[in-house]
Amino acid sequence: MLEYIISQQDTINLAKTNFKDNTNLKNSIELIINTGFMKRYIIQPIELAMLHPGFGYRNAVFEYESKRLVPGVVEQALNNAAVSASQIAAIIYVSCSGFLMPSLTAWFINHMGLPGNTMQLPIAQLDCAAGSAAIDRAYDYVLAHPGSNVLIISCEFCSLSYQPTDGDVGSLLSDGLFSDAISAAIVTAELGEGLSLERNASYLIPETDK
Repeated sequence: MLEYIISQQDTINLAKTNFKDNTNLKNSIELIINTGFMKRYIIQPIELAMLHPGFGYRNAVFEYESKRLVPGVVEQALNNAAVSASQIAAIIYVSCSGFLMPSLTAWFINHMGLPGNTMQLPIAQLDCAAGSAAIDRAYDYVLAHPGSNVLIISCEFCSLSYQPTDGDVGSLLSDGLFSDAISAAIVTAELGEGLSLERNASYLIPETDK
């Protein structure tokens, strides 16, 4: 569980304080209210999240919090699927809010009991589409490897992307929309409880590359 909560009103108050002379402020606040999100969870107190001590520091926070919080979420996913860590054949890790080389997939294999020959697929730079892309790749894997289990992990700490001086509408809306969260799921070709994926495809809407 993430320890820190910021309410919608907290977000609006911060926007009014930090961007009080910004011409985008009124429209941004209306958009934030219309999101319907009354509270969000973050990994640090808001006072720390609002600072920008540099990418290196933020990336170190990402690594520390990922290693601290992800294992518990993965254990819950394994228990829900009645699958042990030793039965995982591939791990797909989705994140665009922190970058490490080697990927954290290697750390998970070494510290969570996954087989040493587990296939690793880190996915970055797909933003909101990354989760569906991870499911698609897991689907492809289990079709190609019958009887296998794929572990998907999504770890996004969006508060680490906060830019104190960025006052455009998109950034101000993001400040009131995105939170920090971790999720994990097991994908298998075996029939059982849970969601069933019948087919997959990918399509990019023209002129939406920016």
